Amino acid sequence: MSLEKQIGQILADVELLMQECDLWSTVPPESAAFESCEPFCIDTMMPEEWLQWVFISRMREILENQRPLPTNMAIAPYFEVSFSQRAGDYQPLLVALQNIDRLLNKEVNKC
Repeated sequence: MSLEKQIGQILADVELLMQECDLWSTVPPESAAFESCEPFCIDTMMPEEWLQWVFISRMREILENQRPLPTNMAIAPYFEVSFSQRAGDYQPLLVALQNIDRLLNKEVNKC
């Protein structure tokens, strides 16, 4: 399976896991929240909002438009800390995010 298909499948898994954990929202954050200059929009969004409305959205756009995938990913550590109080509840979600990091970093290390 191609890297793009693997990433696409993991993104679908992340969406499903977020829904199961009641972290998925049908209402996006206010438009001003997207104007943050901070990593993960930490000053304007909850971690799960950034994951849904920024990361997943952008990654799907990249895949749909067949653009190069990002490299040197490290999103899992942020969510490991953010979800540390309920890490057991979110373990499958954290594993999926670790897999995204691992796959994208693996491609960089090939070069």
